[in-house]
Amino acid sequence: MHIAPHDNRNKPIVDAGDALVPLNYFNIVKLKKGESFGYAVPGYETCIVPATGLIDVTVGGFSADKLGGRGVDVWDGEPEGVYVPTGQEARFTCLSDTAEVFIAGAKFDTVLEPFAVRADELDLVQYGSDDTKTHRKIKHILGANQHGRVGRLLVSELFTVGAGGWSGFPSHKHDTDRQDPATGEMIETRHDETYNFRFRPNYGSGLQMLQRADNAPGDAYHIMDGSTICIDKGYHPCCALPGYEMYYFTILGGLSQRSLKQYFQPTHAEQLHTIPGIMDMVAKFK
Repeated sequence: MHIAPHDNRNKPIVDAGDALVPLNYFNIVKLKKGESFGYAVPGYETCIVPATGLIDVTVGGFSADKLGGRGVDVWDGEPEGVYVPTGQEARFTCLSDTAEVFIAGAKFDTVLEPFAVRADELDLVQYGSDDTKTHRKIKHILGANQHGRVGRLLVSELFTVGAGGWSGFPSHKHDTDRQDPATGEMIETRHDETYNFRFRPNYGSGLQMLQRADNAPGDAYHIMDGSTICIDKGYHPCCALPGYEMYYFTILGGLSQRSLKQYFQPTHAEQLHTIPGIMDMVAKFK
């Protein structure tokens, strides 16, 4: 599903119990200096990530001061985040002239402990190549480094490197929990996924593909700066138009486990051997 860019007035774009991606929650909150926003999402653990601006965050007795600090857009510095345990009330206050804040969530019952992820604690990976048009950087906010402290939520920022290029390729899916019948090892996990896209320059755009089954006809969505995509099932590569850089904020919520097991589309599986560093990328989604 494609949700076109719009002023959501600080109301959830993907609310708890969404019909398409019930394992995800997503909100964008825009504040001016001195303004505050509070929330609690019963049944969902969440992560607060300033897209731009600087904020103070409190979660019960926990506080994280001066979180974020990026300027005009998501390319202007490194991300930071605060993990908010399931159902707990969080509040953040804008310290800069303005702030745009992402709230990512995943369905999870157990209440854990809040913590902050600073720029020097990110889990970073770069893979692909200019030759294969797949060169990109991933900045995991809640990634492998925080595995033991989070329930089922994965939060990352993905950047295409250079102008134009593909992401999410080789085509993969993660829409069912299934095991290898011979070994019992999980070979695919059910993870609902939500993206929010940005482009530089901001009038750029791209394409989100969605193919429900291998070699079957699929759908394509024209994505713009501020587009939100919700993915419940199917193979889902995306690309930016030539001349534009693409970013997307990524939320993954697992059904039965946090570690993501991606199933690569059989038709394009040989591409796994042509894209440098792709297995490092796979290893970081846990």
